[in-house]
Amino acid sequence: MNLQTPKKFKMMVSQAHDVAVNVLRPISRKYDKAEHAYPKELDMIASLIDGMNEGGDGINAGAAGASKRGDENREGIRNGTNMSTALGIIEMCYGDTGLLLSMPRQGLGNSAIAAVANDEQLKRFKGIWAAMAITEPNCGSDSAAIRTTAVKDGNDYILNGEKIYVTSGARADAVVVWATLDRKLGRAEIKSFVVPKGTPGMTIERLEHKLGIKASDTAAISFVDCRIGAENLLGNAEIDVAKGFAGVMETFDNTRPLVAAMAIGCAKASLERIKILLKDHLDPHYSTPYLQTSHLAAQVYRMEAEWEAARLLTLKATWMADNKQPNSKEASIAKAKAARICNEITLKCVELAAGLGYNEDELLEKWARDSKILDIFEGTQQIQLLIIARRELGKSSSELK
Repeated sequence: MNLQTPKKFKMMVSQAHDVAVNVLRPISRKYDKAEHAYPKELDMIASLIDGMNEGGDGINAGAAGASKRGDENREGIRNGTNMSTALGIIEMCYGDTGLLLSMPRQGLGNSAIAAVANDEQLKRFKGIWAAMAITEPNCGSDSAAIRTTAVKDGNDYILNGEKIYVTSGARADAVVVWATLDRKLGRAEIKSFVVPKGTPGMTIERLEHKLGIKASDTAAISFVDCRIGAENLLGNAEIDVAKGFAGVMETFDNTRPLVAAMAIGCAKASLERIKILLKDHLDPHYSTPYLQTSHLAAQVYRMEAEWEAARLLTLKATWMADNKQPNSKEASIAKAKAARICNEITLKCVELAAGLGYNEDELLEKWARDSKILDIFEGTQQIQLLIIARRELGKSSSELK
């Protein structure tokens, strides 16, 4: 694995960085204060991303292309859409995490479709904006405890249940809903369904008021006798008890590194800003021996080292996905490390900036608020550590809880 940014992605990374600095950063505070207001400026950026995604092989600027699919006959190591997506997200979240999460057609549901949809579904759902609905009132990090049901009725499925904390749930064109076909069979019956916006029986109950990422709408959605066509069940409709719900869980192998990339971008913004504010106390050439630096400088250097470790773990997880290597453990490692480090860095930067870091003249306090969700959604820190332990010890979910 080469640790340099692949040359073919450098222009995309540069463009994403320019968008972050010149478009997202200037409107960041505006939409932080105008919670639930849709950022109209994103329409232009979304069109730009769509154009970039139509570009060369292996280049993608948003979640819709993150997948382990690709040219099955291609030989050798490759850097594909998972890598480019992560690199683009890092730069966009350097601008604003909430605005990135509000980007049309780049929802986590799009990554879910890319992960498990069949070829016909990939073609049919191309270009839609898809949110992802997993969490329920009595089902948080344990995705296998889902109680929303999907009952077969002829050529349709009827969905009943409630989903909460659905990112872009009110704005998206469709929602990827996780539901159970048969509770008696345990995890194996969990499937994901694409439910178009406006489908009878699907109701947006409310929008949540949040600590951070206020530009992004977070919805609670109910499904009451919501009928959708059987062709909207993603992937294979058969229940494979031996495989469990590994099929739908493959979604997380793609999305967790993307959340890690969000954390890398958010932390990068805070680190760079605090280095500017404290430039008179830091050695820009790193020529001063670590043990001779001030305590303030030592804290900044330690954060930089932790950030770089998290960045490399994130790129490793995406690289493995691009090369069709099992990356469930690495995806969880990247998400756990990057999210925790992002929380620590953004809060420490507020602390080091003192009063300046706490007021709204700076974005440091906003980045600290935004960062917390990155350690919660797509599986909390505790869940990631549990998954990693299971993989390392060779234990099943029933053996290690």
